[in-house]
Amino acid sequence: MKNLIAGIELSNPQKIVYDSNKITKYQVAKYYEDVSELIKPYLNKRLLSVIRCHSGVGDACFFKKHPTTDAQNIQIFMDGKEEYFYVKNKKQIVYQAQMGTIEFHIWGSKVPNIDSPDLVVFDLDPDTNLPLLKLRKGVLLLKEVLEQLNLKSFLKTSGGKGYHIVVPIKCKNWNDCNQFAKRVAELLQNRYPKLFTTNIRKVERGGKIFVDYLRNSRGATCVCPYSLRARENATISLPIAWDDINKIKPNQITIKNYKKYIGTNPWQDFFKIRQSLK
Repeated sequence: MKNLIAGIELSNPQKIVYDSNKITKYQVAKYYEDVSELIKPYLNKRLLSVIRCHSGVGDACFFKKHPTTDAQNIQIFMDGKEEYFYVKNKKQIVYQAQMGTIEFHIWGSKVPNIDSPDLVVFDLDPDTNLPLLKLRKGVLLLKEVLEQLNLKSFLKTSGGKGYHIVVPIKCKNWNDCNQFAKRVAELLQNRYPKLFTTNIRKVERGGKIFVDYLRNSRGATCVCPYSLRARENATISLPIAWDDINKIKPNQITIKNYKKYIGTNPWQDFFKIRQSLK
């Protein structure tokens, strides 16, 4: 049946989700079925905030981080009096697409130890007028700083203007994680003031790269590897090899061409890395 994917029956499967290239709800759900084994390890036991676009990407979309009365095909986690949720298998991932989810955003920690983060994420967000060549230079400078700290990092496209650098690293608590990310961002800004800024205000960025380290605090999230983005052309935040940074643009990988980029896994060592803050 054309409207049945991974045991989930899709309502209105031919509804257009992306107007720009006529991507349907069925195609979104089929994408998540196809990459379920790739995305699942990054979703594993991580609390979610999802972006849902019930009327399509061009219309109003919203973040959802708490389950509602319709709590089927999700895992519930209680944090005090607050309810959160996560997903654990292909059926639950596809069900999110049925419910209008486009993007998956994950916490930097796992249940039940949600106060023990194990990821640090840097989002390098360039000023609109910054040449791609300078952005790529900035990404490699961040990699170099992390290597000087004896830390291995991983690269992915954002699906937007920039790149994301992810560091698997154990932190004692959220404050340590956040302060580490902040110090790295400030080091980049101080060492290369003409290229980097930690100023969150876009009007102050003026031809620079904003080093967004603010995703490394309790309750903050980052877009999950292999997640679609609610952006024109159905772009994807996809893991890429460091050697490919000069070959792949931040918004180059889409639902139309992603199969060309997932033949090998450039993050195959991601879950084997054992790093921690000293």
